[in-house]
Amino acid sequence: MNYEAMPNRPIMCIDMKCFYASIVAMLHGLDVLKTPVAVVANFDQPGSVVLAASPLMKEKYKIKTGSSRYEIPKHPDIRLFEPKMSFFIQMSMTITKLIANYVPVDAIHVYSVDESFVDLTGTEKLWGSPEETAKEIQKAILDQFNIPSAVGMGPNMLIAKLALDLEAKKTGFAKWTYEDIPKKLWPVRPLSEMWGIGKRMEANLNAMGIQTVGGLANADLAELEKRFGVMGNQLYYHAWGIDLSKLGEPLITNGALSFGKGQMLMRDYHTRKEIAVVLLEMCEDVMKRARDAGFVGRTISLGLSYSQNAMTKGFYRSKTIAVPTSETLVMYKACIELLDEHFAGEPARQLSVRISNLEKEHSIQLDLFDERKPQRQIIGPTMDAIRNRFGATSILRAVSYTKAGTAIKRDRLVGGHLA
Repeated sequence: MNYEAMPNRPIMCIDMKCFYASIVAMLHGLDVLKTPVAVVANFDQPGSVVLAASPLMKEKYKIKTGSSRYEIPKHPDIRLFEPKMSFFIQMSMTITKLIANYVPVDAIHVYSVDESFVDLTGTEKLWGSPEETAKEIQKAILDQFNIPSAVGMGPNMLIAKLALDLEAKKTGFAKWTYEDIPKKLWPVRPLSEMWGIGKRMEANLNAMGIQTVGGLANADLAELEKRFGVMGNQLYYHAWGIDLSKLGEPLITNGALSFGKGQMLMRDYHTRKEIAVVLLEMCEDVMKRARDAGFVGRTISLGLSYSQNAMTKGFYRSKTIAVPTSETLVMYKACIELLDEHFAGEPARQLSVRISNLEKEHSIQLDLFDERKPQRQIIGPTMDAIRNRFGATSILRAVSYTKAGTAIKRDRLVGGHLA
């Protein structure tokens, strides 16, 4: 592979280690590196998920992000806290402002509440080499907030992210170049260890005889494109470390930009009727964001995970409709069809919905034979306008007032958790 024409900028991907745990430890005057700390989504639910755990919590008690509250042993040294999402977000913004002391604001791309990409081009005169600047930023965050961080560096966003996930999260700092790809990336297995490859794609690639990232890099590109379309092309070039996206653009991991929402249910939902209520609320939220951004989509996806004691794990299925849409009820109808086709009747505990295969709204053709469509199309934007002005729960569908509804309760939360 010839890398001469490929992007080659000093990109850093910085991740705040145990971000939630570090912040609550700071608030309570604890040392996150020496105290077993866990942040739990909801104290009232034994099955509530652990959102963050300190290093000692992971090492000594084997409790990590994703563990359940009931798995945490009763020990006097263990400190449990509920999330303070509004403060977490405030701290994330404060750290971003600190980074902006070293680079221009437009050189920072906030990827999540605890992770950012930063273009360190041009820091040499003020702060030294990009590597020195990155380490200076890490030191400043630790000194000011007692929050440890990990940094991956690379010539593009992808390699910076891979350096972070595969090396720096263990060592604190790692810099990869294009030349490092065969040595550091290709041996990676299972494939789902590589950012951007999920378990389902891993199974598909394994079925083709591809077990490592190196196997993916040396696979037949035409065959990958035939099997997976645009995603196959992306997988192949990502295996070579090639990423042409610019800082601030979405890092596309599923072949297309999409809008989605996932929700962990606070109890088991046993019936189709209950599940349908939450699906309608979720479709409403997703389609509002699509409309706000001016997009319509063709491919609608539904994911469902069953309760821990269920006989099966769940499913994730998609369907593509003929005419792109941003209408809530069109998405909801597709999700219900997928639910009816794949629901095993077991208690559900987690749901996700997504719309992808997007295009700008002004590019769609009008359906001249659907007389009700203009009426339906105005309902969504009208509800959006009311919510934007008076709040998310100022206008709701009737199902949100039933026992199965979650919209009213979740409106009191930030990021799905206590504010």
